[in-house]
Amino acid sequence: MYWYMENPQTLILLFISIIITIAAQSLVKRAYEKYKKIKSKSKLTGFEAARKILDQHGLKDVHVVTTTGILSDHYDPKRKVVRLSKEIFDGDSIASISIAAHEVGHALQDKEGYILMKLRGFIVPVVNLSSKIGYFAILIGFFTSMTEFLWFGIYLLIGTVIFQLITLPVEFDASKKARDNLAKLIPNTEQEFCKKMLRAAAMTYVAGLATTLLQLLRLVLMAKRRG
Repeated sequence: MYWYMENPQTLILLFISIIITIAAQSLVKRAYEKYKKIKSKSKLTGFEAARKILDQHGLKDVHVVTTTGILSDHYDPKRKVVRLSKEIFDGDSIASISIAAHEVGHALQDKEGYILMKLRGFIVPVVNLSSKIGYFAILIGFFTSMTEFLWFGIYLLIGTVIFQLITLPVEFDASKKARDNLAKLIPNTEQEFCKKMLRAAAMTYVAGLATTLLQLLRLVLMAKRRG
């Protein structure tokens, strides 16, 4: 929508961010497709792996249920529920137990009172609102040539970067918890597979942060040029 404001420098940033996003999505998709075909020798389903880890940590009050969608798995700290997509819930593959264990990792963080997880949950509504207002302000700025609106929108979008910076250690820690707990449930030969599956999934968060930073830099350059 801002093509008339683009120059070679900002176009390069745009293309790099697109490539990073596509590469990260492709990486996690390939890993998922690969490891969902490898059955775990433990014969545990995603649900069973999640339930065992939760019970081992005294979290019998945390429920594990199915949810709609593909790779829509998440932990709901308000309702104390681990929600797994049907393929993960019922599947007994490396991918299924890895993803299920990762989401349980968030439940363990909740039990421990992991400060960064609490902080992330607290700022979610603020970041969602600020990003919407930010993009709206940027639109106004570009179409009215009012640079004040441009910079106001850019400043608001910094909240998204802060959110993603907080998200990285939260997700990495959940994956570490997943690996540590799966080590007690599956053979040593399968643990490396789980590490690779979890590593690929984590890269989407790294890519998301990199993309947001590049887009923010692109907007800054465009705003300076407009000014």
